[in-house]
Amino acid sequence: MPIIKKVIDKLLKKNISISVAESCTGGLISSTITKYSGVSKIFSYGIISYSNKAKSKYLSVSKSNLSKFGAVSKEVAEDMINGLYKNEKTKICISTTGIAGPNGATKLKPVGLVYIGIKVNKSNYIFKKIYKGKRLDIQRKTRDFVFSKINQLI
Repeated sequence: MPIIKKVIDKLLKKNISISVAESCTGGLISSTITKYSGVSKIFSYGIISYSNKAKSKYLSVSKSNLSKFGAVSKEVAEDMINGLYKNEKTKICISTTGIAGPNGATKLKPVGLVYIGIKVNKSNYIFKKIYKGKRLDIQRKTRDFVFSKINQLI
């Protein structure tokens, strides 16, 4: 996890605030951030918005997007980071929504499908990934991708 430490150090050094809205990663990203001392200076909050109701209520995710595209979609990932930003105004906002399995897959949305939203300085980036592996593998790969991308974007 050297990249994670590198990113945390960069965020602290540059005083870049961050907040996280997680669904399929279930708090793994927030938990990883809070393993490091001093992050209270930059880490605002993390929310696990697992249900559609929570996504709508706490992150202002569009009910129309939820019904039209489903919770596992680029539209919902983007709504999640926009809702986070509306609530907190951190320089970096992260969202994850996907199917970590082993259940929940459909023909169009397989196990391992994850949408990751990253808002940096008001610019939105949405990534679609399909990971192989078991539930925890998919969650860890998603977390690692997030930190790798943040490292590139800051």
